[in-house]
Amino acid sequence: MWNTIRLDPVAVRIVDTPAFQRLRYIRQLGFAHLVYPGATHTRFDHALGVYHLARTALRILGETDQRVRDRGGQTDLIPYAALLHDIGHYAFSHALEELEADRLPGDHEAVSARFFQSNELKEAMEPLGDDAAARIHELIQGRGDDPLRGLVSGSLDLDKMEYLRRDARFCGVPYGEVDVDRLLQGLVVLDAPEGTGLEVGVHEKAVSALESLLFAKYQMFRNVYWHHAVRSATALYKRIVEEAVHWELMAPGELVGPTDEELLGEIRRRSLQAGGMAASIGERWIPALRNRRLPKRALEMGAAEMEGVQLPEWLSRQGSRRRALEDALAARLDLLPGEVMVDYPSKRRMLELDLLVLRRSGRVERMGDQGLRGLIDLPLVARELYRTARVLRVFTLERRALPVDTFMGLLQNAGGDGEGGHHGNSPPPPV
Repeated sequence: MWNTIRLDPVAVRIVDTPAFQRLRYIRQLGFAHLVYPGATHTRFDHALGVYHLARTALRILGETDQRVRDRGGQTDLIPYAALLHDIGHYAFSHALEELEADRLPGDHEAVSARFFQSNELKEAMEPLGDDAAARIHELIQGRGDDPLRGLVSGSLDLDKMEYLRRDARFCGVPYGEVDVDRLLQGLVVLDAPEGTGLEVGVHEKAVSALESLLFAKYQMFRNVYWHHAVRSATALYKRIVEEAVHWELMAPGELVGPTDEELLGEIRRRSLQAGGMAASIGERWIPALRNRRLPKRALEMGAAEMEGVQLPEWLSRQGSRRRALEDALAARLDLLPGEVMVDYPSKRRMLELDLLVLRRSGRVERMGDQGLRGLIDLPLVARELYRTARVLRVFTLERRALPVDTFMGLLQNAGGDGEGGHHGNSPPPPV
């Protein structure tokens, strides 16, 4: 996709570590291959692509900006942060990050620090300096004072450019085409008008390519990442892991490290060994996931159906209130506890836009929630796209039909009008 990718000697050493080789066995798109059979590409492939784009971006920026040229080539940590930005991913990528906080040690960016502690990775990064691991970890989290950190984590990071094109290619869909070359050529290092220092921004001439990225991301979420069968498989997988932690088959810390098949295999082995109610995980749920016998839609409500409906944001998170609602739905539908899953995906940063723009006049302005005068109101468009992409679904392990009135009544009983709710026809939360 990017033709030949050349690795420098330090990158080769990093790639050859067990911590990085593990990414060969973490699917980039979790369960999307159950819908799009070609989507078996991995975090390993993606990480190499982001590294390549990082080196390309630094070369382009260096051609026009002396400040970038003065950074020092080989010791620059940006390409290595790009290479390692997904080192902490859980099995099946992002799915587990939707679990309740006490079920996980943290998101993949936070737990990546554990992998930096491996002796092999420490040794591989020795040429970068004693504090390289800490500085790279800062870059991955979008923190620190490096003016180029936005290339690794931000509204216009190279991660987005890479995964959108790669995911679309392997899924065989036309939605993810992004004008990456135009975006890279439009990158500039700018002084923030707020006086906070240098940041990576984009020239106004590349805003049309930025628009293509925004719409590509929306289309990929709507048609691939949040496809109903992908979300069904994800919901079942989350329930499997949640129950495994509940029954103490797995400690939260043990979720860090296993690859896709290692985690499912270990949970199945332990559940069968434990017996009792926990055995249903290995006897029924994991085989159903592996054989694509996925939960069915009992209810689906898109943006049109949710017009004027108040939904609490806790529906998007695993937690006691949502589990109480699911168990109440299971009882109403004559199903066992755990056999109903409410799915209301949320990704606040899905279409986030907070970046500097160099206007043709030479003025530097920030594109934030208010947009920029004279340009398409991208933040407003982003909020509308996010609202229309979200779909509330109720999945059941056995086919059932759930009337909207029944769902809404049980939702009210579960505290559905509590803090955090918003109306479907009112402005959605910031994205």
